[in-house]
Amino acid sequence: MPVSDYQLIKAWDEVLKLSKVERGQKVSILCGPHTHPQTLQTATIAAQAAGAVVTKIELQPINAEKATSRDRMNYLGETPLTNNPVALAAMKNSDLVLDLMVLLFSPEQLEILESGTKILLVAEPPEVLVRAIPTEDDRKRVLAASTLLRKARTMHVTSATGTDVTFQLGDFPTICEYGFCEKPGRWDHWPSGFLFTFANEGGSDGTIVVDRGDILLPQRNYVSDKITLNLRDGFVRSIEGDVDAAMLREFMEAYNDPEAYAIAHIGWGMQPRCYWHTLSLMDREATTGQDARAFEGNFLFSLGPNNEAGGPRTTPCHLDIPLRNCTVRLDDIVVVQDGKVIDEAFQ
Repeated sequence: MPVSDYQLIKAWDEVLKLSKVERGQKVSILCGPHTHPQTLQTATIAAQAAGAVVTKIELQPINAEKATSRDRMNYLGETPLTNNPVALAAMKNSDLVLDLMVLLFSPEQLEILESGTKILLVAEPPEVLVRAIPTEDDRKRVLAASTLLRKARTMHVTSATGTDVTFQLGDFPTICEYGFCEKPGRWDHWPSGFLFTFANEGGSDGTIVVDRGDILLPQRNYVSDKITLNLRDGFVRSIEGDVDAAMLREFMEAYNDPEAYAIAHIGWGMQPRCYWHTLSLMDREATTGQDARAFEGNFLFSLGPNNEAGGPRTTPCHLDIPLRNCTVRLDDIVVVQDGKVIDEAFQ
């Protein structure tokens, strides 16, 4: 259903409260021509109502000659903030940046966070935002799971369709997403509700089967026939299958970058208000796919960059692939069983 301005302002009010926005703080709203106008308008009203000093920063898109689609996550690393010291200085001098543009995997985002500024990415359409307003309980649940992930040294993922892959862990931090930024220097994404880390460099081996009904992002497609990825020493060495596999191979080859085939972040979804099926109901250009990333019980793995966790890879090619019906083990502890989160494991 459509969302009223009143409903979306109330949602923003709750998120800004959770993000500890106080009277007199500086809030910058980063946007572009593609930003949803209702999201921009209601964010501005809610931030002003919270007593913040609000600055809107609108930047023009770039990379049209490089990207193969309009998707904002189709070509990462270079953003409209690249080589724009004026806008960068304004954001570093803010308490909170509401990113309605998408700065992901850019060095400028890291620089802003290092200054102590908080960044909240908000790129989903209003109906998704209102349905998945974050809560304090979301934060507690994700943080409880993160304690176990931080201690783990291996993640072993299996499925009835043939996935059997092991990731070595410990060299990179665990990252939690729960939809708000309550601490200086924190980044998050509304909506969300999942956690992940990055596999050690060279520490991913086995087979991943992307089954029918699993989702490819940024393509925002449900897979119609199986894709088999064979991993060795941290990289995908072959992509086998029929038409979907051929399209995935060509998509990755178009970047002409061997780093695109590296395993990046790995984790699982924990958001009960996000759903696997919603992508089928939406205009594909209207969403970045947060429902698919966050729905409860998925195993989410990615290919491409790891610079946001302190790694060396900055390839512009990035895929997020959430799988259903997997079992995820951290060392000897099962945290997801056949697509169901085992909360008892985190107690």
